[in-house]
Amino acid sequence: MCEEGQNGGMAVPLITEMPDPQYVMSSDGFRLATYSFGDPDAPTVLAVHGFASSCRDNWAATGWVRELTRAGFRVLGVDQRGHGLSEKPHEPDDFSMDHLVADLETILDQHLVEDFHYLGYSLGARVGWHTAVALPHRLNRAVLGGIPDGKPLGRIDLAQAHAYLEHGTEVTDRDTINYVKLADRVPGNELRSLIALAEGMRFDADDPDLGNPPPQPILFATGSKDTILEQSRRLAEGAPDGWFFEIPGRNHFNAPGSRDFRDAGVEFFGVA
Repeated sequence: MCEEGQNGGMAVPLITEMPDPQYVMSSDGFRLATYSFGDPDAPTVLAVHGFASSCRDNWAATGWVRELTRAGFRVLGVDQRGHGLSEKPHEPDDFSMDHLVADLETILDQHLVEDFHYLGYSLGARVGWHTAVALPHRLNRAVLGGIPDGKPLGRIDLAQAHAYLEHGTEVTDRDTINYVKLADRVPGNELRSLIALAEGMRFDADDPDLGNPPPQPILFATGSKDTILEQSRRLAEGAPDGWFFEIPGRNHFNAPGSRDFRDAGVEFFGVA
């Protein structure tokens, strides 16, 4: 995967080589894969991917890691539980917003990161909202891309998802088809674990609460073709220091690869 360079038209590779994972144990006993890019002493951007994705898929393969390290940041990438090279629980009780936020705090502590910026997309953006509220004195500013409205995982027809998983029964519900396709898109995904995540979080009290918004500067960014565009814009308007960037020509699934989104996010973090 390449994009046109600015020096003589030379193609510049988007994909950053993945380092070997450094594993951190969660407070409830699951191995979490983390990845460090750039100067370990540079200011840290914690990068957290979306549902059925991974650090490699969301951030390394789309040029984000490359641009952030060029700007002088260290990127600390995470495979959230149930994703990538992290452990993949099968029980719904192992997935909640509290678990996902606690995982990030444990990772930061184990990597000796006192303060940081946050980069999240989709599920990772929702986790970022709650992490910003939970760690107001450590999280400096955040870029939250494609932050969903309501409870999107609640749209999955769990009966159809389980029937497909156990017996290969055809899925007919449109939302469930989309999530199954999303799960199958990234190598290494385990559908049983992702269904458990959807089941565990579908009725969790994890909606962004404008009655208790993050106090930090937050850039909300959503694609112009994303159905959640206006909901994301309202979150930006309701946050005390919220900013909004409409990613031109992008939907929910292809927005992370947008050069416009990358440029806006790196600019928002500033030069390290």
